[in-house]
Amino acid sequence: MSDPAWVPRSCTLPTGELPLRVAEWEALFSERLASLSRPEPLHLRLDLAGGEGAADRVRDLAERESGCCSFFTFTTTGGRDLIRLDVSVDRAHEAVLDALAARAAAAGEQR
Repeated sequence: MSDPAWVPRSCTLPTGELPLRVAEWEALFSERLASLSRPEPLHLRLDLAGGEGAADRVRDLAERESGCCSFFTFTTTGGRDLIRLDVSVDRAHEAVLDALAARAAAAGEQR
């Protein structure tokens, strides 16, 4: 499941690190995804189960992802029991958001 083929060419993460980053996202989704919604075509909302260190983990991963894929805008809210991760992109990267939503849903179903 950790195939990085869906990652856009505009990502600046070194190629050798791509599978590790994809695996980090998929592990987060498979361990913590509570719900997923798409309030708007360019906006994905992920509700993640909280727990010890979970909010820091989500914020750290989102921050690192912003560093290599600057087209993402991540906003984290919530805290101990529930962490909301809102992900937005521009129109040119809507397909990337579609792929992220599909990967999150697939990983979340494996729980």
